Amino acid sequence: MGWFKRDKPGINSPEKAADRGRRSAGLWDKCPECSEFLFRDDLDANLGVCPGCEHHFSRRPDQWIGVLLDPGSFEEHDGQLETLDPLGFKDTKKYDDRIRNLNKKRGQLSGRPVSFGVFDFRFLAGSMGSVVGEKVTRMFERAFEARCPAVLLCASGGARMQEGALSLMQMAKTSAAIARLRRAGLPYAAVLLNPTTGGVAASFAMQGDVIFAEPRALVGFAGPRVIEQTIRQRLPAGFQRSEFLLEHGMLDAIVPRSELRKTLVTVLGHLLDLPGAVSPPAATGARDGSKAPADPSS
Repeated sequence: MGWFKRDKPGINSPEKAADRGRRSAGLWDKCPECSEFLFRDDLDANLGVCPGCEHHFSRRPDQWIGVLLDPGSFEEHDGQLETLDPLGFKDTKKYDDRIRNLNKKRGQLSGRPVSFGVFDFRFLAGSMGSVVGEKVTRMFERAFEARCPAVLLCASGGARMQEGALSLMQMAKTSAAIARLRRAGLPYAAVLLNPTTGGVAASFAMQGDVIFAEPRALVGFAGPRVIEQTIRQRLPAGFQRSEFLLEHGMLDAIVPRSELRKTLVTVLGHLLDLPGAVSPPAATGARDGSKAPADPSS
């Protein structure tokens, strides 16, 4: 028989632990690089960048839109497209239970119309299926029709295995749309986020007229561990990180998140001022002689 009896829950009781969990849920994030606990509001105010080690956290599409585009300027397209399940694929879940829409947006950068897209890595690791490829293709086609630049933020684990060859076909389809845009003299800026891999890296992610990446982003076709297991060799330190790719001529620049909007505005402005480039639609017509629309968002 104990000498004392607790009348109230102790600090380590299940009741207290549950209460602490309720109060702290959603308030803090742990940095995967330096293990620092960060107050989420402070992290959001710093654009999702750890103030200690400058690790760049993943961001939602709406957060990217708020950071990069002019307020109130974006317009969603193709939200009605829905992914099908042609193979009847099932692993631990049915593929039908996993699929969702990935939204593509168009808006303005510093008053200049742009056709804009962003991947959401939270959804099936940003993998590319038939609908994703269709939306990316239409994003480039709208840039062609509106005679405006295209900007695409890529974060992907590659092609989506649940759709088999249909997902691989998107690599060719999106590349053809980029070729048409390039023939029209319209610039395409690719921004590689962490990670950008697989079929996305092997197609439109690395075909930009300018290719930017965030610091320490993983960029490549297969991951370092897969390559090491295949060739039975140790890879160089930092292999496939954006700094390694910049050193080997695969990127134009590494751009911290806080400088991305300013960099895109400056670079796209220079590219559109080059001889042979298409002027903004409000200024002149298209290169093929057709009249450019007065309002690219219409």
